[in-house]
Amino acid sequence: METFFNPSSVAVIGASNTFLNLAATICNLLKHNNYHGRVYAVNRKGEAVHGCPGYTSVLDIPDTVDLAVILLSAQHVPQIVRDCGEKGIKNIIIESAGFSEAGGDGHRLQAEMEGYLTRYGMRLLGPNCLGTLNTHNGFCCFYGFIPEKYGEGFVAPGTISYIIQSGGIGVLVLDSFTRDVCKVNKMVSIGNKSDIDEADLIEYFDSDNTEVIGMYLENVRNGSKLMDAAMKTRKPILAFKVGRTSEGSKAAMSHTAGMANNDVIFESACRQAGIIRLKSISELHSMPKIFTTMPLLRGNRIAVVTNSGAFGGIAADLLVEAGLEMAVLSEETQAKLAKTGQLFNAKNPVDLGPAMAKQMFLDIFEILLSADEVDGLLPVPNVWQDVVLEAIIELVKMCRHYEKPAALYIPNAIEKILHIRSKYQIPVFESPEEATRALAVSHQQHNYLLKKERHAYERNNIKGNGKEAESAVGV
Repeated sequence: METFFNPSSVAVIGASNTFLNLAATICNLLKHNNYHGRVYAVNRKGEAVHGCPGYTSVLDIPDTVDLAVILLSAQHVPQIVRDCGEKGIKNIIIESAGFSEAGGDGHRLQAEMEGYLTRYGMRLLGPNCLGTLNTHNGFCCFYGFIPEKYGEGFVAPGTISYIIQSGGIGVLVLDSFTRDVCKVNKMVSIGNKSDIDEADLIEYFDSDNTEVIGMYLENVRNGSKLMDAAMKTRKPILAFKVGRTSEGSKAAMSHTAGMANNDVIFESACRQAGIIRLKSISELHSMPKIFTTMPLLRGNRIAVVTNSGAFGGIAADLLVEAGLEMAVLSEETQAKLAKTGQLFNAKNPVDLGPAMAKQMFLDIFEILLSADEVDGLLPVPNVWQDVVLEAIIELVKMCRHYEKPAALYIPNAIEKILHIRSKYQIPVFESPEEATRALAVSHQQHNYLLKKERHAYERNNIKGNGKEAESAVGV
């Protein structure tokens, strides 16, 4: 699987100097990214493309080829796949559309292509996909991208890896990370999933430097395989799946050839396998930072800290609606809080009023984080003075020390939130709803890990007992 993200040599089949040729943009992108591998262009004229040497066939390339990226008319693809097999290429990405998702002759073309995969022992990503991205080495075979127009998300290495059944969703996620504190590690567009599917990629991402796995799915072909892969990893898996309605299901089928599965069944499978089901596309890029910047939420008791009484009430409603609880502060904790200064309220939510002392903020954060009755924080401070911002920066460090998370939201205009988050690298969420949801999914992941540990213990225990029984009877 590593070859799909780190090939030493790539043949881009269909790349030419024809005006608006999409495959040529891949050659240009790899050149712009200073990718270390050899890149060959394959076209009818055998012409070089963006400095990549050209050949009329992969069979004419004098060197070994690790990966073939195919982007040309579907009717030509089966023969190209056969040529790749003859060349000894073991890994193929077919970005062309017009296969099973198109119906009719597309089914025949896909079946013919799959026959060659079997004959030559090749692995396939796609067809009808966008390919792969690896921010750590500059490899990207997403077609259509102009280097000057894509954002920082393409090139700033991160730790979030994505399995996307749609190229458009992948682009949205990458753009959204431009002004966030976490970035993309790898991304793969799986399209029709003729061979490699989401379960294969979960297993792969479980063994690399990925910290969080995000998925956008339109269908699941092998539910038990997906559940097995999900149960084996301790990394958070965040999934958004289309097809909650019959209309959405039909739209998914026309897009990637897969009728979206029964949504009730998928929901149940997520709970069993420890997959966090997302409620919106935006959560694909907004939720990961609660895992990469904060400890997991081990309980459901949350303390709210605000300098606005209104947001204290708003946060309380959101927490309860999210299945969390407002922490009931002990008399001892309230007494400690009361000694920090002129608080408007020492109960939960803790209302600081127009406090301006940095140390007061820090003392309150420490009192709450060290309290046994508090599992996490929902700070909602308006950043109207620099001291508030300075205290928030220190809070992130304190959370790691006490192993309790804080989901931060600052009630300011979105432009100011984005500016502060980007400049100071603080994991600030863009709405109180988003911050509350982050705490909920963090707690969900904690519970899933406990479930997976019990499952692993029971499985190993059963295996151990079985071996002891076999030994006892001399089997």
